[in-house]
Amino acid sequence: MKILKNLLIIVLTLNVYAEVQVLDRIAVIVDDGIIMESQIKRQTLDILEQYKNQNITPPSDEVLREEIIEKLVIDELQLQMAERAGIKISDSELNQTFIRVAAGNNMELEEFIDFLGAQGTSYEELREDIRTQMLIQRVQRGRVASDIEITDIEFESFLKTDDSIKSLEPEIQLAQILVESNDEALNIIQKLNEGQDFNKLAIEFSISSSASKGGILDWKRPSDMAELFASAIDGKDKSWISEPLKSGAGFHIIKILDKRGELVKFEDQWQVRHILMTPSAIRTDEETFEAIQDVRNSFLGGEDFGLLAKQFSEDPGTANNGGDLGWSGKGTYAPEFEATMLSTEIGSTSEIFETQFGYHFLQVIDKRNKDITNNLIEDRAYNMLFSRKYDEALENSLRSMRADAFVEIKKLD
Repeated sequence: MKILKNLLIIVLTLNVYAEVQVLDRIAVIVDDGIIMESQIKRQTLDILEQYKNQNITPPSDEVLREEIIEKLVIDELQLQMAERAGIKISDSELNQTFIRVAAGNNMELEEFIDFLGAQGTSYEELREDIRTQMLIQRVQRGRVASDIEITDIEFESFLKTDDSIKSLEPEIQLAQILVESNDEALNIIQKLNEGQDFNKLAIEFSISSSASKGGILDWKRPSDMAELFASAIDGKDKSWISEPLKSGAGFHIIKILDKRGELVKFEDQWQVRHILMTPSAIRTDEETFEAIQDVRNSFLGGEDFGLLAKQFSEDPGTANNGGDLGWSGKGTYAPEFEATMLSTEIGSTSEIFETQFGYHFLQVIDKRNKDITNNLIEDRAYNMLFSRKYDEALENSLRSMRADAFVEIKKLD
């Protein structure tokens, strides 16, 4: 968040401004609002302090004043828009922002307030500065974000750009088995399906130069691979094995051995089904517990879990699907549900337990370690593309808002 990034600059410059005495006057009229000369002076001191800290030569006084007035005009227009729309930043929300800032600096909030005081900065003044920035950001998001659309074609094209490849693509290690005919390749795939080791089969059957190493190839990004391999592995997970891939050299069988990179992640996931019954005005807690106990006993007695879920479960999202919740990782379910899931062996059925939704029992069908790298890459790519379009749309929106505004800049005496 830009608020947090800019906080230190605000802290360092507020105390400079506190030492300056300004005879105030109206400097600019902006639609229904005004900008005071003291605001311009304060912004000037802030920016000059930043230039000084970064060893940058500032522009001339005239140019700097024009730039500051323009920024203040844009800010004022957005604050007026926030007021008209009834947008507010509550004290509670502001407090949470400062708690996060303090935590990011390894401090409790009280320690952070003391730190500000030691820097000569008023905590109350800083709160209002941050509140203003948050209001402006909220106006910007509301004005721009809802109009941004990213098509599938745009997204796929972005994934192929150099910027996307350099920042998102993981390195992948493949192994391959290369044989002369499709029949040989199909025979090897049958052996793999029977559980035989890929690397041993590569040593025995592959005619590739990598055969002696168990078919293992060097780490590469997909963009640096042959198109045949890159296309085949697109969107595939670790341990995936291809069907025969034909090239001029013969027929390849490839396997994804591993991935590495910033966005490479593997997640433990559980496949679970459950039955839920909820107390109501016509069924007490005790009656509900007894009812679900009877259902559980019916399952343990040999009745089908899916049919029991369809008949008795009161979870509208899963009852018709036999109670199946699909695959999910940690952090998906209520704490009591997750704790029970984690403590239940694969194929076993839990005791009855209670969550905020009512009484459940569950069965863990299976567990896996899922490669979620591609999901993270797509999320990061979407955010990158959205950010680019947002910045462009915001600039256009601010220009349009400025062009429609009444602005009168008073002459200096």
